[in-house]
Amino acid sequence: MNLIEEFNSYRSQMNEKIMAADNKVIKRFFNLDTNTYAEGAVDVKTKEMIGLACSMVLRCDDCIKYHLGKSYEAGLSKEEVFEVFSIATIIGGSIVIPHLRRAAEYWELLEEEKNTNA
Repeated sequence: MNLIEEFNSYRSQMNEKIMAADNKVIKRFFNLDTNTYAEGAVDVKTKEMIGLACSMVLRCDDCIKYHLGKSYEAGLSKEEVFEVFSIATIIGGSIVIPHLRRAAEYWELLEEEKNTNA
């Protein structure tokens, strides 16, 4: 199993367990998150770029992977993703650089997966 499959599988498995606990607050928070990134006055592609930049500044590797995957699905190009990386690095400073490295690696894996499945 590659890094992308491992991340998505673990995330899905744990989300199912969390939802099975049937906690009203957690369910509402998850719903709020889902609706935040839905198409609206701001398009999904832009929302994912914002989510990615914020995740990088907050230094959440799981969030970065999630938003990279969604950004990829939304059709972001490598150039667009690297502009988001640059914004996050400017805002967050040098402490973002280790996350930038892992984000660049994950983006490469997403691109490789596309080429492998094409």
